[in-house]
Amino acid sequence: MVQEYCTGLFRIGNTFSEIMGQEKDVSRKFYSTLIHEADSLESFLDEHGARENRRWFYFTEYVASIRNLGIAAFFIRHLMDRYPYYNLRETPELVESFSRDSDRALGFLNRSIMNLLKETWSTGKRNGLEPVNDQITSHEIADIEANKRLPRNISQDEVKGEEDRIVDLCEKVKSVSRLMTRENIDLAQDLDSLKKLVPYKMDEKKARMLANQVHSVQSDFDTYVKNTMIEQSHEGLKKIRGYVSLPLHLLEVVLWLCHFYERHEDEIRHGECKRKISMMVDKNELLNTIVNYGFHFSLHFIREGERIADEIYAQFQKIVRVELPIPKPLGFHARPSTYISLIAREHNCDLFLIVDGEQYNAKSVMSLLQAGGAIADKGLEAVTFEGDKRAIDDLKILARQNYCEDKKIPQELSYLRALKDTA
Repeated sequence: MVQEYCTGLFRIGNTFSEIMGQEKDVSRKFYSTLIHEADSLESFLDEHGARENRRWFYFTEYVASIRNLGIAAFFIRHLMDRYPYYNLRETPELVESFSRDSDRALGFLNRSIMNLLKETWSTGKRNGLEPVNDQITSHEIADIEANKRLPRNISQDEVKGEEDRIVDLCEKVKSVSRLMTRENIDLAQDLDSLKKLVPYKMDEKKARMLANQVHSVQSDFDTYVKNTMIEQSHEGLKKIRGYVSLPLHLLEVVLWLCHFYERHEDEIRHGECKRKISMMVDKNELLNTIVNYGFHFSLHFIREGERIADEIYAQFQKIVRVELPIPKPLGFHARPSTYISLIAREHNCDLFLIVDGEQYNAKSVMSLLQAGGAIADKGLEAVTFEGDKRAIDDLKILARQNYCEDKKIPQELSYLRALKDTA
């Protein structure tokens, strides 16, 4: 029975070995088939308790490792296929760097998969499996050609609140970019530095959370912006989709490699099987791919997406005025002034406090303190704020909480906690 379930993986493994020997590219379709065969075999082995059996434990771990690394390889191959078709604004140096590092990362994964396949064959033979010599045929797996862009001829979608949707999208891009930046994960060159980052600052759980955040942005774009007239007429909207898709797939690479590292590497889980896997999958290259390739470039692309979002945002923002009460009982002293300036920073917009026609820059705590003195001298009970509607809406929430003088920061303004810590 095991022989039957192993045949598919062994056949595609034989083809993979030949492709590696000929130094040819592996297609997404091929990786997809490899993943499917490994997943089917792993499920069969798990159903029969192979992980609790000394004879089949090693074999099962190798198959699971092939699946995990195959998924990461699939996403890198997808990125490499799609990269030329994204409407980006990258320098030639960055394009060359990303392409070179993608090739290097995929080469590492291919070598690791090949090592694991060889060990799977050897272990299977020791367990009594018959060798499988034939390969997957070209009719069973066809290379995928690079996608070609079809002409745009779809009619305008009627979307209520279209501009508001775009502002929401920009806010989400900016929010995810800042979230990833706050992880404070920099390039690391030596193994000790990499080990301090994975899994202590970046692990599977965090990578999944970040990927889900980016996926939410991409879903919003595809639902409300893609193939609309406003996308076609706005250069920034044409570009921003690529700066969301790239981080998403790179974070998926990070996710699956963290998954592999946490479950199959001897640094995390000790044991003879983990030690053997560590010999087949170079630890330094694995961690380097997670940090210096996957996360590094995902952060670069989402930050560039944030810059484009700022440009788009500036064209769609709505300037409004609102009258709000002053903080009780001390007016605009350091604490409320700091919160107001952080709101302006979060939305990256001009925000002004107006006293008798004079504008005070709400981005500056010192300017707000100066305004506070003027307000106290005049005995005012309320003042006017002018700025982007999003910032004004958050100011209204802050004012309802008496500027958090005697109350906790509300959930809607939770970003103030993180910004306050870095201010």
